[in-house]
Amino acid sequence: MSIRIAVDAMGGDHAPATVVEGALQAVAAGASVILVGREQMIAVELARRGEISTGENSRIEIAEAPEVVEMDEPAMTPIRVKRRSSVRLAAELVRDGKAQALLSFGNTGAALACGKLVLGALPGVDRPALAAVFPSREGRTVLLDVGANVDSRPAHLRQFAVMGHFYAQEILGKESPRVGLLSVGEEDEKGSGITRKVFRLMKNMGLNFVGNVEGSDLFSGSVDVIVCDGFVGNVVLKASESVADLFGDMLEEELANSIRSRLGALFARPALSRFTTGIDHRETGAVPLLGVQGGCFVGHGHSGPKAVRHAIREAVDFCAAGLHSKIRVKMEELHSEEHRILSPEEAAS
Repeated sequence: MSIRIAVDAMGGDHAPATVVEGALQAVAAGASVILVGREQMIAVELARRGEISTGENSRIEIAEAPEVVEMDEPAMTPIRVKRRSSVRLAAELVRDGKAQALLSFGNTGAALACGKLVLGALPGVDRPALAAVFPSREGRTVLLDVGANVDSRPAHLRQFAVMGHFYAQEILGKESPRVGLLSVGEEDEKGSGITRKVFRLMKNMGLNFVGNVEGSDLFSGSVDVIVCDGFVGNVVLKASESVADLFGDMLEEELANSIRSRLGALFARPALSRFTTGIDHRETGAVPLLGVQGGCFVGHGHSGPKAVRHAIREAVDFCAAGLHSKIRVKMEELHSEEHRILSPEEAAS
């Protein structure tokens, strides 16, 4: 079956222009895309770039959506008010089997609401989670949840561990991903009441659980997956993005300070470009919402065409790996193990 990505063409700071440009780059690389939004506006952008062949037999198709969820509107707007919005109709294409993944660079809350309520959670998943990938000394590290759930119970964190395990295994190529629980120290007894409860069961989940890890492990490469609640994860994500922005700005200023620095920068440009691309959240694609029926990816509103292209590629890889099916099977095993190890009260906590 051909994998098609339903892209919310109206989401983003410079939509639909940047979304269309990135989608065309992805299509040129072999992807199949449905651009969902105001057809006339999308058609103008396609024609401006010389693309006139659209439809079911083309790699790029337009699906009309007359409404747009603005960035400052409530998350439930596409569910309760704008039912013909581009993000809602893109999710419906996935739900109905006409596309395999939803991708949006618009209102994050609206995209998450559509992922959870239109696509629906996988059986056994109580709380779908956003997973972000960070560069590290040893490659890449997955952190989840980074904002889909600001309040999480121990049962939810155990589910995050399963979802992160399969994402690292299938997408990052880690045969036996090392899974850690984010805490304030590496010792077993360290952490909050919630993390201490999670720790005991995660040792018996059949995953490569390495125990508690600290914030520094996110970039050290000592672990492949780090599990935390969405409140902590979102703070870590936003702080890391801010540091990356600050580093890039300071580096540019220093390199421009003198003729010698500018000459050095000229020779170092290829290496600097590779480095900044790895940490620049505006260039690295989108983050997946794990645990829903099908694919759901959310990107930054200020993403450029390169980030759109990368996000579409990530969505295709996700669908090709059949991740949601593998997560569903493992969740069934997890719940069976919970009933064996925990009392009914502990399993429900």
